[in-house]
Amino acid sequence: MLKYIKDSIRDLMPIIIVIAFFQLFILQQPFPNPSNIIIGTIAIVLGLALFVQGLNMSLFPIGENMSGALIHKGSIFWLILFAFALGFGTTIAEPALIAISAKAAEVQAQAGIIPNSETNMKNYALGLRYSVALSVGLAVVVGIIRIIKGWPIQWIIIGGYIMVVTLTNFAPKEIIGIAYDSGGVTTSTITVPLVTALGIGLSTVIKGRNPMIDGFGIIAFASLFPIIFVLIYGMAI
Repeated sequence: MLKYIKDSIRDLMPIIIVIAFFQLFILQQPFPNPSNIIIGTIAIVLGLALFVQGLNMSLFPIGENMSGALIHKGSIFWLILFAFALGFGTTIAEPALIAISAKAAEVQAQAGIIPNSETNMKNYALGLRYSVALSVGLAVVVGIIRIIKGWPIQWIIIGGYIMVVTLTNFAPKEIIGIAYDSGGVTTSTITVPLVTALGIGLSTVIKGRNPMIDGFGIIAFASLFPIIFVLIYGMAI
């Protein structure tokens, strides 16, 4: 645990230095509520250390073990169903997605794009979340099939971004920025560890696959597919 705490302090130190420099030397102002800032920083260090330790103890091993067990069971159907459920479930619970969906709904209502009421904003945010979650579930499925079949990753990425550029020309301009941001918020604290563990575990147990070459890349799909789905969602509504 001490090692994880030291690593967390090291990782956070550049951020602390930048904030302190601008606050003290550029703005030339003392920190407001320094006691709260110190307590909050300690909480961040401990939280990050516990999170990394938790990943190594539980999420990474269980993701690798489950993917291996499903392959040995010989059922591609259950493997694909598990991959979709994993992508969908981790994304719908993603705090960053919840936050950006709520903010997008609020801004759209203020701009008059959707009716300015609590119900409409809630429905818009929920629809946005489900669109992104469905897209990530599909992205993980495509990533799993790519590992099984040995498809080159570059052709899927190139084809996907051709779709993104094409859809961007037809989608309402109000949704374009939200769509592109949706690709980033899916690759956050919950989705990345489990999906990465699934890809690495799968490429480890499948004969002829290399975890270094085939195990990674699913996160790229999880960033790409939400852009496509949200652009379509914007056009549909």
